[in-house]
Amino acid sequence: MFTSFTGNTRRPRQVNLSGRKTHAFGSTGTGAGSQAAIDRAQQERAQRQRERDILKGAQVIQRIYRGYAARRRIAEVLRKEWDAAEEDSGTGQLHEISTPYTSAEESLAQLGKLVRFANIRTDDDQRRIRHYGLRQMNTHASHPISLVGPWVSRYLRLQSLVLTILYQQSKRPEIDSDVLLDYLHVLHFLTTQLPSQTAQDSSSFYFILASLVSRIGSTLERPEGGRVEGGDASTALKVALETVIVPLKHVTGYTTNAYESFGYAFLALDVMGAVSTSPASKIRGFLADVVNYKLLANVVASAIKQSGLRSRRSFENAIRKSGLHAHRDWDDVSSRLRLLGSFIYFHRHAHNFGNAEAYSAHGDFVLVVSTLLNSLPSGIVDDSYAGLGDETGSRSAPPAVEVNDFVKEQILSLVNQEGIGNLLAGSTGSQQASETEKIEEARQLANYALAVLRFFPRRGDEIRMWLYLGSSTGGIPSRKPTIRYFWEATKRSSVFSTILRDSRAAVSLLRPKDHHENATNSGSSALGSLWRPAQQEVDKAAQIADEWRVILVFVELYSFVLKVTDDEEFFSGGGSRDNALPLDEIKDLSTFLKNLGFTLYFNAADINVSEEAEASSTSLSFYNPTVLEQVEVQKKPITEPAVGGVSGLSLDYIKGLVTGLIRMVYERDSRRKFLPENHWLMTSRLDMTGFISAVVEEEEARNRLEEEEDEDANMDDEDGQDDELQLIGTGRAQQQRRIEQLQRQQRRASRRRYLQQVAPRLEILQNMPFFIPFTTRVKIFRQFVADDMTKRMSADSDWRTHQLDLLLGGRPTRFQAEIRRGHEFEDAYDQFYQLGSDLKNPIRIIFQDQFGAAEAGIDGGGVTKEFLTSVTNRAFEPSGSIDMFVTNDQHLLYPNPSALEELKESLKQAGLAPGSDVYRDEILDLLRRYEFLGRIIGKCMYEGILVDVNFAPFFLRKWALTGGSSAASKESSYRPTLNDVRDLDEGLYQGLYQLKTYAGDVEDLGLNFTVTDTIVVDANSTPKKTKAVTKDLKPDGSNIPVTNENRLVYISYMARHRLQNQPYRQTAAFLRGLSSMIDPSWLSMFNHSELQTLVSGTHTSIDINDLRRNTEYGGVYVIGDDGLEHPTVQLFWKVMKELSDGERRAVLKFVTSTPRAPLLGFATLQPKFSIRDSGQDQDRLPSTSTCVNLLKLPMYKDEETLKEKLLYSAFSGAGFDLS
Repeated sequence: MFTSFTGNTRRPRQVNLSGRKTHAFGSTGTGAGSQAAIDRAQQERAQRQRERDILKGAQVIQRIYRGYAARRRIAEVLRKEWDAAEEDSGTGQLHEISTPYTSAEESLAQLGKLVRFANIRTDDDQRRIRHYGLRQMNTHASHPISLVGPWVSRYLRLQSLVLTILYQQSKRPEIDSDVLLDYLHVLHFLTTQLPSQTAQDSSSFYFILASLVSRIGSTLERPEGGRVEGGDASTALKVALETVIVPLKHVTGYTTNAYESFGYAFLALDVMGAVSTSPASKIRGFLADVVNYKLLANVVASAIKQSGLRSRRSFENAIRKSGLHAHRDWDDVSSRLRLLGSFIYFHRHAHNFGNAEAYSAHGDFVLVVSTLLNSLPSGIVDDSYAGLGDETGSRSAPPAVEVNDFVKEQILSLVNQEGIGNLLAGSTGSQQASETEKIEEARQLANYALAVLRFFPRRGDEIRMWLYLGSSTGGIPSRKPTIRYFWEATKRSSVFSTILRDSRAAVSLLRPKDHHENATNSGSSALGSLWRPAQQEVDKAAQIADEWRVILVFVELYSFVLKVTDDEEFFSGGGSRDNALPLDEIKDLSTFLKNLGFTLYFNAADINVSEEAEASSTSLSFYNPTVLEQVEVQKKPITEPAVGGVSGLSLDYIKGLVTGLIRMVYERDSRRKFLPENHWLMTSRLDMTGFISAVVEEEEARNRLEEEEDEDANMDDEDGQDDELQLIGTGRAQQQRRIEQLQRQQRRASRRRYLQQVAPRLEILQNMPFFIPFTTRVKIFRQFVADDMTKRMSADSDWRTHQLDLLLGGRPTRFQAEIRRGHEFEDAYDQFYQLGSDLKNPIRIIFQDQFGAAEAGIDGGGVTKEFLTSVTNRAFEPSGSIDMFVTNDQHLLYPNPSALEELKESLKQAGLAPGSDVYRDEILDLLRRYEFLGRIIGKCMYEGILVDVNFAPFFLRKWALTGGSSAASKESSYRPTLNDVRDLDEGLYQGLYQLKTYAGDVEDLGLNFTVTDTIVVDANSTPKKTKAVTKDLKPDGSNIPVTNENRLVYISYMARHRLQNQPYRQTAAFLRGLSSMIDPSWLSMFNHSELQTLVSGTHTSIDINDLRRNTEYGGVYVIGDDGLEHPTVQLFWKVMKELSDGERRAVLKFVTSTPRAPLLGFATLQPKFSIRDSGQDQDRLPSTSTCVNLLKLPMYKDEETLKEKLLYSAFSGAGFDLS
C-alpha cells in the first residue's frame, strides 16, 4: 500500500539539521544546524553581559572607595582643624570644658566640623563629642545662643550621635557612671534646646532612653546597692528621667508624638512592673508624677483604635530605620501584662488611687484596658479566688507566666463594685446624642465588660451583679438600667437583625475573621507584606466583632438576671429594678437565640472551616525520616480563637452562653406559656422524613469514635511506659512511636471535627432538644435503647449462659434474685448492686411470701415489672430511720439534703470515730444505696416500665444537664435559680424574695454570709430531735454582713448551697447509677417535665379509644370469629367512656400500677393491657395482676353494677392479688 500520493513506497530520508537527539537513546548531535547557532549566539550574548556587569561593578566599587577615601581625608583635615581650634595655645591641650567658646560663631563652626567628621566607632571621636557638648553647655550658660539658621540641624545631628553612644553604653557589660552622666547631661541640654524637634521624631529617642533606664534600673536591684563602675547609678538615672520628660512637658505641635513614643517604649519595661518594695519602683512613681495621664491615655487609645496592638509596629519600624534593633515587646504575654499594669497604675495615680468609679467612666481607659485584657489569657491573676470555683465548672491550666505582686494588684483593682457598677456613668444618656455615637459607646462599654468577665472567670457572678446593680445604685435617676441599655444596643445591631430574619446568615457572621490578623501576625513575611485586605472589609469585620461583644455582654447579664428573677417578676415585664424585658421583646430575643443556637450546633463544621483547612495542611509523611524534626521546628505560634472576629472568643464559650440562656427562657415558657404554639420547633431546617434513622446513624458513629478514643488513650499509656525505659539503640523506634502519638493526636482533633460534621442532629438533640417534637425524641430514645439491648445481647456471654441455665434447670446465676415481700429494696440492693450496668440485662425474680415460701409463677416480664414498682415504692416511702428521699410542699421527691449529716451524727452517737474503717464503710454504703436507686429508676426507663413516682423539677433538671457536648460531668452544669428554691422550700423562697425586694437597709436585718442546716439526730422521738449546724457560704462569711449591694450574691450563694452543695454527694451518687443504665446524652434530649413523663407517663387525658384498640382478651372474653366483643366487655368500655379523667386514671393505676398513659400511646405498653373473666358472681369485686397489666373482670350483667364494683376496687385497692 502506498504511504503517499507519489506512488513511491520507499521511505524518505530523514535529515537532522538541529543537532538535537532524534530519540531518547540517540547520541548528541554535532552542533551543526540553525538551533545550535542560535544557542551559541545566546551564550555569547550572556557572556558579554556578564563582562559588562563585572566592569560596572568594579567601577561602582572604585567610585565608592574613592568617595570613602576622600571623605576620610576630609574628615582627618577637619578633625585636625577642630583639634587645633580646641587646643590651648599655652598648654597644647584641649580647653577645659568649663571654658566657654568666645563667640557663637566659633561654637557653630566647631559644631559644623564635629558633626561632619565624627565617627562614633572610635573612642577619640566619642571623647570629642563629649568635650564639645559639655563646653557648649557652659557657653550657653554664659551667653545664651539663639537657635536660628544651621543651629537646629546641627544640634539634631549632635543629639543623634549622643543617643547612639548612649545606646552603645547601655549594651556594655560594665557602665562607667561618670562618662554616662556626662553624655546624659549633654543629651538633656540638647533636648531642652530642641523639645519640638525631638518630639517630632521621638521614636529612637525614647527607645534608647528606655533601654538605658531599664539597664540602670536593673543595677539598682543588685545587692551592692546600684553601684556601677565609676560611681552611683541613681544620679545617672535621675538625669535620664529628667531628659525623658522634657518633650512631654513642653506643649508643642508634636507633643502627642512624644507621648505615643513614650507609651510604646516605657510602659512595658521590666522596671515599670517592679514590685513596690523595689528601688526600681521609684522610676514608675517619678514618671507618674509628671506625665499628663489624660494625654497619654488619649494617644494610646487613638493608636489602638486605629490598628490595635499592631500599632506599636510602626514604632518598631521607625527604630529599625535608625539602624537599631527593636524587639517586639508587645508580642509576649509578660510584656502586655506589664503594659496593662503600668497603664492602670498611671490611671489610678492620676485619681489619687481613689474614685474607683472613674476607672470605667473614662472612655480611653475603657478602650485600652479592654484591648489588653482581650489579648491576655484568662484567669492568670485570679488565683486568689480559685476556691470559689469556676463559673463554668471547668478549670483550665494557668499559663506559665509569672505575675508579680505589683501587676497583680493593679489588674485586680479593676474588679471593684464602684468601677464596674458605674460602667455606664460616662454614657451619653442625652437624647441629643446621635445614633452612631450611642452605638459606638455601647460597643466600647460592652468590650470592656466582656473583657473583664472573660479575664476574671471565677468572679463572674460578682461582676455580673455589680453591672446589674450599678445602674440603680449610682445616684443618677436618669441613667438607663444596664440590661435595657445593652438590650437596646443589641436590637440596633446588624448582627441581631440579620440572624433574627435568617438563621442561615449566622454562619458567615460567626466564622472567624482572621484573614487580616494572620496577615499582620506574619510580621515581615512575604505574604504579610504583600497582601492586605481592603479597608472597607476590615472596617466591616471590626463592626461585626464589636456588635458580637454587645450581644454577648447582654446575654451574660440577662442570664444572671434570670437566675434571681422569679416567674412573677419575669412575666410582669418590669421588676423592682426595671431590668426585666417586655414579653413581646422576649419573643424576638428567643427567636434570635433559637436561630443562633441552631446554627452553632448544626453548622459547627461550616463555622470552623478554617480550623479544618489548617488541620488538613499538617498531614504527616510516612516516608520522610525527618518528618518529626520538621514538625517540631516548624511549630506555628498558638493563635487564640476569634469566633465572629472577637479575639479570645471560642465556639464552645458562645455555645455554652447561648445554650444556657435559651434553656432558661424555654423553661419559663414551659411553666407558663407566653410564646406561640410550636415557637421553639426548627423542623423547617431539617428533613424530618428520615430524621430518626439519621440520628441513630449519628449515635452509632459517635459510639465508634468513643471506642477509637479509648483505644488511642490506651496506646498513649503504653507509649508513656515505653518512653520511660529509654533503651539504647532504639532511637528510630522511639521516633516512630512519637510520630504515631502525634498522628493519634491529629486523629482525635479530626474526630471532634468529624463528629460536628456528621452528627449535627445529635448535637441539637443533646443541647437544644426542644427544637425537635417531643414524640420524635421519645421514638429516638426508644430506638437507642433497642439498639443497646441488641448490642448487649449479642456481646454478653454471661447472659447467654444464664438463659441456658434456666432452660436446662441449672443453678441460679447473678441475674436471679429471691425477694422477700416487705423487704424489696434491701434484698434487691444486697443481690443486684454488684451487677453494675449489667442490670440492663433481663433479670429473674422469685418473690417470697411472709412465710418464706416462693410464690408460684413464671416471670415472662410481669414479675420483673412488679419487682421494679415494688422496689421504688419501698425505697421512696418514709421510714423510721434516715430517709433517702424527702418531699416538698407539692409532695414531689428529691434527695434528702441532710442524709449524710444525719448518718454521720448517728455514727458519732454510736461511738464510731470519724475516719475509721467502719465509719467510712457506712458512709459509702449509703451512697451506694443512692447509686443503686438511680440504677433502678434507669432500669424502669430502659425497660419502658412506668412507675408512679414524681420527682421535684429542680432534681429532674439535674438529670437533663448530665449530658451534652459541652456540659460537665454529673451535676456541675446545673445552675440553681430562685424558682428552683421555690420548688424546694416555699418558706425559704418567700424569705429570699422579701430580702431581694426589701426597700430599707438590708444590713439592719443582721444577716451574714452563713447558713444554718437542720439535721435530725433522733428519728424515733416524737417530735424528731434535731440539731442546728451553721456553715459559711463563703470564706469568712460570718464576718461579712449582707447589704443592699451584695444581697443578690447572698441569694445566689444560698440557692447554690440548698440546691447544689448540700445534696451534692447524694445527687451525684444517684446520677452515677442512673447514667450507668441510661446514657447521659440520651437524658439530655428532654427537659425536666419530659423526663417525668418518661418515668411515670403522660399527664394528658386517658384516650379510651386508644386503650381499647390495644387491649388483649383472655378466657371467655376472647373475641371469636364473628369479631364481636363479649357483652360484659362492651359494658366495660361504655362505662370507661362515661367516667371522668380522674376516675379513668384510678382504674388505669388499679390495673397497671401507674395512673398515666405511655408516652407513645397504649400500643407501647408492656405487657399489654389485658382483660379476662373471673366468674359470674355479681357480688365479686374486680381484681388485677399489675405485674402483667391484667384486669380480672367478673361477667356483670348490668352497667350500674359494673361501674359501682369497678370504681370501688379502683379507689380502695381491694381485690389485689398476684397470678
